[in-house]
Amino acid sequence: MSDAATLRKQLRIKSGSAKRLYKEHRLYQKEEEDLKRKLDKFVAEKAEDWDIKNTRRMLEESGKMITDSAERLGGVMQELRDLVLAAEHDPELAEDEELMKAREALEEVSV
Repeated sequence: MSDAATLRKQLRIKSGSAKRLYKEHRLYQKEEEDLKRKLDKFVAEKAEDWDIKNTRRMLEESGKMITDSAERLGGVMQELRDLVLAAEHDPELAEDEELMKAREALEEVSV
């Protein structure tokens, strides 16, 4: 396989990974917000200790997953940026569809 074909394939893979990890990261953030509301509700209603303790534990786990997904997303984004720069310097890929999709993924995930 030529360098251009390999680069094209890596652009496709990393773009998909970046989008997937971004979606996963947003879901964990939403879960954390929902759990915070749930915990506040339990505390206000003086729910059972087990419910409050379990919700706190789940909230802590969500925080860990947010950190983990952010680190993985950051790594994939850096790899994707490097691939885009390499592809931009390759005349064969200058206007390639995969390069355009990779740029779109960078913009979408950077927001």
